[in-house]
Amino acid sequence: ADAAILRIHGDVTGDSERALMDAYAAASPGVRAIVLDFADLEYMNSGGIGLLVTLLVRVQRAGQRLHAIGLSEHYRQILALTRLDEAIEVHDDESAALAAASA
Repeated sequence: ADAAILRIHGDVTGDSERALMDAYAAASPGVRAIVLDFADLEYMNSGGIGLLVTLLVRVQRAGQRLHAIGLSEHYRQILALTRLDEAIEVHDDESAALAAASA
């Protein structure tokens, strides 16, 4: 597979580290890209943004790319303000992310 999709549910805070990193470890072998689906995200704080940075570093070290879908306008703006949107490819929907992952 070109990509694995990690579906985010509820809150993403510093307390989410183990769940997110375990999900990444389980999904990442043999894929070129990780797609984070934020459609069911309820809340993300600065600790959650820090986790995204940690995940981004791991993804890049593995030679993979990180994509995001399902972001509300609020969280799109946060990614832009933190400049994470320069490293995490943000897409409008799953099909666009999967197409970009296979390119």
